Amino acid sequence: MPHPPAPTETELDLLKWFWRDGELSAREVQTRIADGLGWTSSTTRTVLERMRAKGLLARREAHGVAVYAPTQPKVTVIGGLMRRLSAMLELDGPLPAAAFSGSQLLSEADIAALEAELNAGRDGDE
Repeated sequence: MPHPPAPTETELDLLKWFWRDGELSAREVQTRIADGLGWTSSTTRTVLERMRAKGLLARREAHGVAVYAPTQPKVTVIGGLMRRLSAMLELDGPLPAAAFSGSQLLSEADIAALEAELNAGRDGDE
């Protein structure tokens, strides 16, 4: 299955809520972002549906309410963003995921998984 396109900055902000809290309804997303983005409920639903159309979120029904969840783990999404940045900067050598050890979003296990994902196959690339 191909990876979805890279998320925008706003989409990444929303994905962080899902990675922290798991599945969320549009109303739950709206509650979490209300102060920061000032979106209406319809804007929130529109953005969630656009993210679903892009393949960033999946939707299912739970007790009569639509709930959304990310289609890719955070390590996969962050790894893709880091690889794009690395390619843009024409970096050689392994990418140091350990630089994110102070992250409130990534656990030590996430950082180890990110390190492995970023550097998988790099030895054979040279």
